[in-house]
Amino acid sequence: MNDIINKLTEAQKLAMSIRHQSGGFPMLAEVLRQAGALINRWSLPDCQSIYLMHNNEAIVQQETPLITGNYLIPKLNQEALILAIRKDQAGHSTFPEFLQASWKAGIIGYDVDLTAREVRYYGVYGESYVEEYPAVTIEV
Repeated sequence: MNDIINKLTEAQKLAMSIRHQSGGFPMLAEVLRQAGALINRWSLPDCQSIYLMHNNEAIVQQETPLITGNYLIPKLNQEALILAIRKDQAGHSTFPEFLQASWKAGIIGYDVDLTAREVRYYGVYGESYVEEYPAVTIEV
């Protein structure tokens, strides 16, 4: 396995192990940023994640899709999305639960800009919601 993939994988393991005890999503994002990730692009409901890395490399990860078959795509419900985000930030949901709640809120994808510390969530008709997150310090 490529060194950059190993570094990202190890960072993800660390981040997931500390994310709810020490700052939630901002902590996860900071660990990934320190591992060299610049952008993390998620596609829902297929749960494909692409990492654009600092060295002009890109990594794709394919997780288990949220659905199979044919479905109507939910309309963007900003209130439901914000509720899913706050629930996750408070440590009251798992990451798969967050993805499912985001999909049900009409999100078909989101981009995490790990340098600007913001997440842009997208609906199917081009609508979006942007949320900034705070800088954190990692103390492991």
